[in-house]
Amino acid sequence: MNYKIENEVIKQMSWIPFLCLGIGLIVGFQRLTTSILKVIDLLTNLSLVVLMLTIGANIGTNDLLMSNLPRIGLDCVVIASLAIVFSIFFTFILEKTILPLEEVSRKLSSEKINVNNVDGEIGLLEEEKKKTSPLIWVMPISIIVGILFGNFMMPQNLIFVLDYLLTIALVVLYVSVGISLGANRMVFKYIKVLGWKIVLLSITIFIGSIVGGTLSGIILKLPIHISVISASGMSYYSITGAYMSQVYGVVVGTYGFMVNVMREFLTVLFLPFIVRISKGSPIASGAAGNMDTMLVPVTKFVGPELGLVTLVTGTILTFAVPFILPMLYNLFS
Repeated sequence: MNYKIENEVIKQMSWIPFLCLGIGLIVGFQRLTTSILKVIDLLTNLSLVVLMLTIGANIGTNDLLMSNLPRIGLDCVVIASLAIVFSIFFTFILEKTILPLEEVSRKLSSEKINVNNVDGEIGLLEEEKKKTSPLIWVMPISIIVGILFGNFMMPQNLIFVLDYLLTIALVVLYVSVGISLGANRMVFKYIKVLGWKIVLLSITIFIGSIVGGTLSGIILKLPIHISVISASGMSYYSITGAYMSQVYGVVVGTYGFMVNVMREFLTVLFLPFIVRISKGSPIASGAAGNMDTMLVPVTKFVGPELGLVTLVTGTILTFAVPFILPMLYNLFS
């Protein structure tokens, strides 16, 4: 009986993201004032902190998971690495055939268009730096605090509360993403400036991530759904870890979180080498993270002109991941 109830809850979680995103989109399409958007941004950040604390606490309360963290961590490095490698590989092919980013960069430079100046809109890069800088250190600290609390202080009879917190925070985050997508219509203007072919870059990064996830699952002898869905998070570690924890449990959710954290870490670590492959390679490696945390470091290597491409690609992927995760879950189910 309990198994049937649990199965029903998991089935419901497969459509709840679409419902929440839809509600968010409807709200986002309204003419929201700046003050309302700031409140929504604050709620989004709070839900992210709650998610990180909850994921950390779930990890900390699971003794088996804690004892296997080193092995899981190594698996996640392999998955993240192959997702990066194949994203770069397919992006390189795209650059040599349909979308030569060197030419795009020269064109934008001649028209004096870059991430800091799009049709007179100054300071996009600075705006992103201000918006994301606190979360860079708040998120990992929240995870660590959650793990310590779960491992040393969490009462056993209250562990069930973590599932409710995870669900509530995930719902708030999905609605917030929908609102951001509805309100952030400027991305379509940037795509128009760059040309619609630029969308192909996001598609190749996604394909590369899926291929890398599939191959790593075969190499590591992991269930394919774990490696593929983890890799499809494309650096969006908060929502990937939370969603996978909700539908598969905390162990699988840890893969979703760690793979995408490792993707960001490896991107920053190897940026000086990745950029030698091609201009698009750092963008491919950063993936969804290019919308926020990866925007500044990647732009430093690809230049301010392709910094706009970096931002647009990251934005497209960030908005795509919340749709991709439940679709892949339904596919593997």
